[in-house]
Amino acid sequence: MSEIIRTEDLRYAYQDEEGRPVVALDGVELAIGRGEFVAVLGHNGSGKSTLAGHFNAIRLPTGGTVWVDHMDTKEEKNVYEVRKTCAMVFQNPDNQIVATVVEEDVAFALENMGVPPAEIRRRVDDALKAVGMYEFREHAPHKLSGGQKQRVAIAGVIAMMPRCVVLDEPTAMLDPRGRREVMEVVRGLNERFGITVVLITHHMDEAVQAGRVIVMHQGRVLMQGAPREIFTRVDELKAASLDVPQTIEILYEMNRGGAGLSLGALSVGECADILQQYLAG
Repeated sequence: MSEIIRTEDLRYAYQDEEGRPVVALDGVELAIGRGEFVAVLGHNGSGKSTLAGHFNAIRLPTGGTVWVDHMDTKEEKNVYEVRKTCAMVFQNPDNQIVATVVEEDVAFALENMGVPPAEIRRRVDDALKAVGMYEFREHAPHKLSGGQKQRVAIAGVIAMMPRCVVLDEPTAMLDPRGRREVMEVVRGLNERFGITVVLITHHMDEAVQAGRVIVMHQGRVLMQGAPREIFTRVDELKAASLDVPQTIEILYEMNRGGAGLSLGALSVGECADILQQYLAG
Protein backbone atom coordinates (compact mmCIF):
# COMPACT_ATOMS: atom_id res chain seq x y z
CA MET A 1 0.00 0.00 0.00
CA SER A 2 1.51 3.32 -1.04
CA GLU A 3 1.53 6.23 1.40
CA ILE A 4 -0.56 9.37 1.05
CA ILE A 5 0.67 10.97 4.30
CA ARG A 6 4.05 10.60 5.96
CA THR A 7 5.65 12.51 8.81
CA GLU A 8 9.35 12.48 9.59
CA ASP A 9 10.45 13.64 13.06
CA LEU A 10 7.50 16.05 13.09
CA ARG A 11 7.81 18.69 15.79
CA TYR A 12 5.59 21.66 16.55
CA ALA A 13 5.88 24.24 19.31
CA TYR A 14 4.05 27.46 20.08
CA GLN A 15 4.27 30.18 22.71
CA ASP A 16 1.82 30.46 25.58
CA GLU A 17 0.36 33.73 26.83
CA GLU A 18 3.53 34.46 28.78
CA GLY A 19 5.79 33.79 25.82
CA ARG A 20 7.05 30.43 27.03
CA PRO A 21 7.52 27.66 24.45
CA VAL A 22 5.02 24.79 24.56
CA VAL A 23 5.81 21.57 22.71
CA ALA A 24 2.66 20.15 21.06
CA LEU A 25 4.28 17.54 18.81
CA ASP A 26 7.57 15.90 19.67
CA GLY A 27 9.16 13.76 16.96
CA VAL A 28 6.07 12.15 15.42
CA GLU A 29 6.82 9.41 12.87
CA LEU A 30 3.76 8.22 10.96
CA ALA A 31 2.72 6.75 7.63
CA ILE A 32 -0.88 6.56 6.40
CA GLY A 33 -1.59 4.49 3.32
CA ARG A 34 -3.94 5.31 0.46
CA GLY A 35 -7.43 4.03 1.16
CA GLU A 36 -6.87 3.53 4.88
CA PHE A 37 -9.37 4.43 7.59
CA VAL A 38 -7.33 5.60 10.56
CA ALA A 39 -8.64 6.85 13.90
CA VAL A 40 -6.43 9.10 16.03
CA LEU A 41 -7.14 9.05 19.78
CA GLY A 42 -5.79 11.11 22.64
CA HIS A 43 -6.90 13.10 25.67
CA ASN A 44 -7.12 16.89 25.52
CA GLY A 45 -3.66 18.33 24.93
CA SER A 46 -2.24 15.09 23.51
CA GLY A 47 -1.50 16.74 20.15
CA LYS A 48 -4.07 14.92 18.03
CA SER A 49 -5.80 18.03 16.62
CA THR A 50 -2.45 19.75 16.12
CA LEU A 51 -1.35 16.71 14.14
CA ALA A 52 -4.52 16.86 12.02
CA GLY A 53 -3.84 20.50 11.13
CA HIS A 54 -0.44 19.52 9.72
CA PHE A 55 -2.02 17.11 7.23
CA ASN A 56 -3.88 20.00 5.60
CA ALA A 57 -1.05 22.57 5.90
CA ILE A 58 -3.17 24.63 8.31
CA ARG A 59 -0.18 24.26 10.61
CA LEU A 60 3.41 23.98 9.44
CA PRO A 61 6.14 22.07 11.28
CA THR A 62 8.63 23.90 13.45
CA GLY A 63 10.82 20.86 12.93
CA GLY A 64 10.77 17.77 10.73
CA THR A 65 8.64 17.26 7.63
CA VAL A 66 5.10 16.36 6.58
CA TRP A 67 4.63 14.83 3.14
CA VAL A 68 1.15 14.74 1.56
CA ASP A 69 1.14 12.73 -1.66
CA HIS A 70 4.92 13.33 -1.88
CA MET A 71 4.51 17.10 -1.42
CA ASP A 72 6.39 18.87 1.37
CA THR A 73 3.78 20.98 3.18
CA LYS A 74 6.38 23.58 4.19
CA GLU A 75 6.88 24.64 0.57
CA GLU A 76 4.45 27.47 -0.21
CA LYS A 77 4.06 26.37 -3.83
CA ASN A 78 2.53 23.09 -2.60
CA VAL A 79 -0.12 24.46 -0.21
CA TYR A 80 -2.96 24.70 -2.75
CA GLU A 81 -2.42 21.15 -4.04
CA VAL A 82 -1.96 19.80 -0.51
CA ARG A 83 -5.34 21.19 0.50
CA LYS A 84 -7.00 19.82 -2.64
CA THR A 85 -5.48 16.42 -1.92
CA CYS A 86 -6.20 16.34 1.81
CA ALA A 87 -9.41 18.17 2.76
CA MET A 88 -10.45 19.05 6.31
CA VAL A 89 -13.76 18.79 8.17
CA PHE A 90 -13.88 20.63 11.49
CA GLN A 91 -15.67 20.02 14.78
CA ASN A 92 -18.22 22.80 14.35
CA PRO A 93 -20.00 22.71 10.96
CA ASP A 94 -21.13 26.32 11.43
CA ASN A 95 -17.49 27.31 10.94
CA GLN A 96 -17.50 25.77 7.46
CA ILE A 97 -20.96 26.63 6.14
CA VAL A 98 -20.83 30.00 4.36
CA ALA A 99 -23.95 30.15 2.15
CA THR A 100 -27.65 30.55 2.91
CA VAL A 101 -28.74 27.59 0.74
CA VAL A 102 -27.39 24.06 1.11
CA GLU A 103 -26.50 23.45 -2.55
CA GLU A 104 -24.86 26.86 -2.84
CA ASP A 105 -22.67 26.06 0.15
CA VAL A 106 -21.54 22.76 -1.36
CA ALA A 107 -20.76 24.58 -4.62
CA PHE A 108 -18.80 27.40 -2.95
CA ALA A 109 -15.31 25.83 -3.06
CA LEU A 110 -15.86 24.53 -6.60
CA GLU A 111 -16.71 28.02 -7.84
CA ASN A 112 -13.52 29.34 -6.27
CA MET A 113 -11.58 26.56 -7.97
CA GLY A 114 -12.96 27.62 -11.37
CA VAL A 115 -14.82 24.38 -12.06
CA PRO A 116 -17.23 24.72 -15.05
CA PRO A 117 -20.91 25.24 -14.07
CA ALA A 118 -22.14 21.95 -15.55
CA GLU A 119 -19.45 20.05 -13.64
CA ILE A 120 -20.33 21.94 -10.45
CA ARG A 121 -23.99 20.91 -10.83
CA ARG A 122 -23.01 17.26 -11.23
CA ARG A 123 -20.56 17.24 -8.35
CA VAL A 124 -22.92 19.05 -5.96
CA ASP A 125 -25.78 16.63 -6.70
CA ASP A 126 -23.51 13.60 -6.37
CA ALA A 127 -22.00 14.85 -3.10
CA LEU A 128 -25.37 15.60 -1.52
CA LYS A 129 -26.67 12.19 -2.55
CA ALA A 130 -23.58 10.55 -1.08
CA VAL A 131 -24.30 12.03 2.36
CA GLY A 132 -28.08 11.58 2.15
CA MET A 133 -28.82 15.31 1.98
CA TYR A 134 -29.99 15.70 -1.64
CA GLU A 135 -33.62 16.31 -0.63
CA PHE A 136 -32.44 19.23 1.52
CA ARG A 137 -30.49 20.90 -1.29
CA GLU A 138 -32.72 23.99 -1.34
CA HIS A 139 -33.01 24.31 2.44
CA ALA A 140 -31.39 26.97 4.62
CA PRO A 141 -28.47 25.42 6.57
CA HIS A 142 -29.40 27.19 9.81
CA LYS A 143 -32.68 25.23 9.90
CA LEU A 144 -30.90 21.86 9.82
CA SER A 145 -29.95 19.70 12.79
CA GLY A 146 -26.34 19.48 13.92
CA GLY A 147 -25.86 16.11 12.24
CA GLN A 148 -27.39 17.37 9.00
CA LYS A 149 -25.14 20.45 9.03
CA GLN A 150 -22.08 18.26 9.48
CA ARG A 151 -23.18 16.07 6.56
CA VAL A 152 -23.51 19.22 4.41
CA ALA A 153 -19.99 20.24 5.44
CA ILE A 154 -18.74 16.78 4.45
CA ALA A 155 -20.60 17.06 1.12
CA GLY A 156 -18.71 20.29 0.42
CA VAL A 157 -15.48 18.37 0.93
CA ILE A 158 -16.58 15.39 -1.19
CA ALA A 159 -17.47 17.71 -4.07
CA MET A 160 -13.82 18.80 -4.20
CA MET A 161 -12.93 15.13 -4.90
CA PRO A 162 -9.98 14.91 -2.47
CA ARG A 163 -7.98 11.73 -2.09
CA CYS A 164 -7.91 12.10 1.70
CA VAL A 165 -10.30 13.58 4.25
CA VAL A 166 -9.23 14.55 7.76
CA LEU A 167 -12.11 14.93 10.23
CA ASP A 168 -11.25 16.73 13.46
CA GLU A 169 -13.76 15.46 16.06
CA PRO A 170 -16.72 15.90 13.66
CA THR A 171 -19.24 14.40 16.10
CA ALA A 172 -18.12 16.19 19.27
CA MET A 173 -21.07 18.63 19.20
CA LEU A 174 -23.72 16.13 18.09
CA ASP A 175 -26.34 14.03 19.84
CA PRO A 176 -26.23 10.20 19.48
CA ARG A 177 -28.44 10.21 16.37
CA GLY A 178 -26.31 12.87 14.69
CA ARG A 179 -23.17 10.94 15.57
CA ARG A 180 -24.55 7.77 13.95
CA GLU A 181 -25.53 9.68 10.81
CA VAL A 182 -22.11 11.25 10.42
CA MET A 183 -20.24 8.01 11.10
CA GLU A 184 -22.29 6.23 8.42
CA VAL A 185 -21.16 8.91 5.96
CA VAL A 186 -17.54 8.65 7.13
CA ARG A 187 -17.51 4.87 6.62
CA GLY A 188 -19.08 5.36 3.19
CA LEU A 189 -16.33 7.77 2.14
CA ASN A 190 -13.82 5.03 2.79
CA GLU A 191 -15.72 1.91 1.74
CA ARG A 192 -17.66 3.21 -1.29
CA PHE A 193 -15.30 5.83 -2.65
CA GLY A 194 -11.92 4.56 -1.49
CA ILE A 195 -11.07 7.91 0.12
CA THR A 196 -8.41 7.83 2.81
CA VAL A 197 -10.03 8.83 6.10
CA VAL A 198 -8.23 10.19 9.15
CA LEU A 199 -10.71 10.54 12.02
CA ILE A 200 -9.67 12.52 15.11
CA THR A 201 -11.98 11.43 17.91
CA HIS A 202 -12.33 10.82 21.63
CA HIS A 203 -15.27 8.42 21.18
CA MET A 204 -14.10 4.82 21.52
CA ASP A 205 -17.13 3.42 19.67
CA GLU A 206 -16.08 5.49 16.64
CA ALA A 207 -12.45 4.42 16.82
CA VAL A 208 -13.34 0.71 16.76
CA GLN A 209 -14.83 1.23 13.28
CA ALA A 210 -11.43 2.19 11.85
CA GLY A 211 -8.92 -0.18 10.33
CA ARG A 212 -6.09 1.24 12.44
CA VAL A 213 -5.94 3.24 15.66
CA ILE A 214 -3.17 5.69 16.52
CA VAL A 215 -2.95 6.81 20.16
CA MET A 216 -1.33 10.17 20.88
CA HIS A 217 0.06 11.09 24.30
CA GLN A 218 2.13 14.13 25.26
CA GLY A 219 2.80 15.00 21.64
CA ARG A 220 4.07 11.56 20.67
CA VAL A 221 2.65 8.35 19.20
CA LEU A 222 2.07 6.12 22.22
CA MET A 223 0.85 3.10 20.27
CA GLN A 224 -0.76 2.13 16.99
CA GLY A 225 -2.37 -0.97 15.56
CA ALA A 226 -5.68 -2.68 14.81
CA PRO A 227 -8.54 -1.69 17.18
CA ARG A 228 -8.73 -5.14 18.74
CA GLU A 229 -5.01 -5.03 19.50
CA ILE A 230 -5.04 -1.49 20.91
CA PHE A 231 -8.13 -1.69 23.10
CA THR A 232 -7.00 -4.82 24.93
CA ARG A 233 -4.10 -2.76 26.35
CA VAL A 234 -6.47 -1.35 28.95
CA ASP A 235 -3.95 -0.44 31.64
CA GLU A 236 -1.76 1.50 29.20
CA LEU A 237 -4.76 3.40 27.83
CA LYS A 238 -6.01 4.27 31.30
CA ALA A 239 -2.52 5.49 32.24
CA ALA A 240 -2.81 7.86 29.26
CA SER A 241 -6.17 9.15 30.60
CA LEU A 242 -8.17 7.32 27.94
CA ASP A 243 -11.22 5.10 28.21
CA VAL A 244 -11.88 1.84 26.39
CA PRO A 245 -15.09 0.64 24.69
CA GLN A 246 -17.80 -0.24 27.22
CA THR A 247 -17.80 -3.87 26.13
CA ILE A 248 -14.11 -4.21 27.00
CA GLU A 249 -14.56 -2.21 30.22
CA ILE A 250 -17.16 -4.73 31.44
CA LEU A 251 -14.85 -7.69 30.78
CA TYR A 252 -11.88 -5.85 32.28
CA GLU A 253 -13.76 -5.16 35.53
CA MET A 254 -14.87 -8.81 35.71
CA ASN A 255 -11.27 -9.92 35.26
CA ARG A 256 -10.27 -7.78 38.24
CA GLY A 257 -12.50 -10.14 40.18
CA GLY A 258 -10.72 -13.17 38.73
CA ALA A 259 -13.00 -14.07 35.80
CA GLY A 260 -10.13 -14.59 33.34
CA LEU A 261 -12.11 -13.48 30.27
CA SER A 262 -10.80 -12.53 26.85
CA LEU A 263 -10.85 -8.75 26.39
CA GLY A 264 -11.18 -8.74 22.60
CA ALA A 265 -14.90 -7.86 22.42
CA LEU A 266 -15.39 -4.76 20.30
CA SER A 267 -19.13 -5.24 19.77
CA VAL A 268 -22.07 -5.91 22.06
CA GLY A 269 -22.61 -9.25 20.32
CA GLU A 270 -19.02 -10.38 20.96
CA CYS A 271 -19.27 -9.30 24.58
CA ALA A 272 -22.56 -11.18 25.01
CA ASP A 273 -21.03 -14.37 23.57
CA ILE A 274 -18.09 -14.20 25.98
CA LEU A 275 -20.37 -13.62 28.95
CA GLN A 276 -22.72 -16.40 27.87
CA GLN A 277 -19.83 -18.87 27.65
CA TYR A 278 -18.57 -17.74 31.04
CA LEU A 279 -21.97 -18.17 32.72
CA ALA A 280 -22.52 -21.53 31.04
CA GLY A 281 -19.08 -22.78 32.05
